[in-house]
Amino acid sequence: MTVFVTRRLIVSFFIVLASTALMYVLVAVSDNPLKDLLEYNGPGRADRIAARTRALHLDVPIPGRYVLWLQDVGRCVVPGGHDCTLGLDRSSRPVLPQLQTAIGSTLRLVVAATVLALLIGIVTGIVTALRQYSTFDYGITFVAFLCFSLPVFWVSTLLKQYIAIDLNNWLANPTMSYAALFAIALIAGVLWAVVIGGQWRTRWIVFGVAALATFTTLFVLLTTDWFTSPSIGVVGILVIGVVMAFLWAALFAGLRPRTRRVLWTSIAAAVLGTIAIVLAQPLMDGMNWLTFFLVALVLIGIGVATGLVGGGYVKRLAAQVGAVTGVTMTVLMAIDQMLAAYPFVYQQTGGRPIPTTGASTPNLDGNFWQTNTDVALHLVLPTLAIMLISFASYTRYTRASMLDVLNQDYVRTARAKGLNERTVLVRHSFRNALIPLATLVAFDFAGVLGGAVVTETVFGWSGMGLLFQTGLKNVDPNPVMAFFLVTAIATVVFNLLADIAYAYLDPRIRLS
Repeated sequence: MTVFVTRRLIVSFFIVLASTALMYVLVAVSDNPLKDLLEYNGPGRADRIAARTRALHLDVPIPGRYVLWLQDVGRCVVPGGHDCTLGLDRSSRPVLPQLQTAIGSTLRLVVAATVLALLIGIVTGIVTALRQYSTFDYGITFVAFLCFSLPVFWVSTLLKQYIAIDLNNWLANPTMSYAALFAIALIAGVLWAVVIGGQWRTRWIVFGVAALATFTTLFVLLTTDWFTSPSIGVVGILVIGVVMAFLWAALFAGLRPRTRRVLWTSIAAAVLGTIAIVLAQPLMDGMNWLTFFLVALVLIGIGVATGLVGGGYVKRLAAQVGAVTGVTMTVLMAIDQMLAAYPFVYQQTGGRPIPTTGASTPNLDGNFWQTNTDVALHLVLPTLAIMLISFASYTRYTRASMLDVLNQDYVRTARAKGLNERTVLVRHSFRNALIPLATLVAFDFAGVLGGAVVTETVFGWSGMGLLFQTGLKNVDPNPVMAFFLVTAIATVVFNLLADIAYAYLDPRIRLS
């Protein structure tokens, strides 16, 4: 493993070096960086030309400029290096602060969308593969191809109209007629009946239960003004935590008598986690990222400890499920606090909580939860726009990979040996189906650092895509090179991680 990683890193270094040299030359010869100043006849023309010449080293040949840029990069790489700027832009400003701002903005914009699309796409792809040629499979196939073919700028415009504008108008006075409630309940019932499938009797039962539950839930939420002052509450955290603990135990360990301890310890972890959240309430108003991660570690530690103590002979599996339950309780705690901060954000945004542009509300002076709630609401529209496109790809890749694996001989052998269906799907099928998907995910995560130029433009985000686009437009090599350096390194690193993931997912693969 060590030899393989070392060899790949050395090869990757020379690949990045060659690609950056080519990119620098292409940007440098694309146009004249002094073109706008040569056409300028105002005062200080000569001083401006001299300043830009010094900033971009235009008095040095292109190969020499590239070497000078490498020296700036070296100051950032060498530990303890001073004057790390990644060069100056055409206005004599250091590039590094601009890159840091752009990366932070892009990560907030794209990573959340990619992770959500990955999780939802994989789960949907697995279900469609297990129910091949069903109504649900045909419906998801249609939706996936529709999302994949939609232009992102058009989707973004629709989201602005029907979510940002119309939903904001509705949130100002959240009411709904009985006809609308019945219509939503009927649609929800049909969707759940299609998803669950089965015999017609089963479908009618699912339809009725889902429609009734949807109508009742919406009626209660509207009656209690939940949309004005939303909250989960301690009881909600406990109930949802216990339900999720049951689902995690059923997924990872099954509900057999042999692994029943995993179920009880995961439920106990949810109960103890709820108690810990109640005890941590005095910390919520003064919460910061350090405190948040400490509370998260405590909740995860409770889950692990509960599994180790009560797991018996399956304590390792119980500890793993307990850790997942701890993460779930952390997420529930964060959602509850952010919902409690919603009324403040609603007032600060003038009754328009779902914005159409920008990464945050200017001059919003709030605590940890209020600030992050505002950031999360700014992420709603661009996240949806990017997620819809990525969801289509992950769904189709996962479905095709699962169908290929389910027809393999070792899956038939596992079923013939009497293994239950959960073990066959989770341990034998799903793990091997992830191998081709690892390549796609690795390159997607590397690509997100390059930003989403169209999405950033539509929603007014100053991210990596805008940095690259502006640098090319202004013939400004150093910002372009900063963008390219990050994306090139991310590409080779994630490609290496994909190769390592192959060996983890399939023991037959050896990194040698």
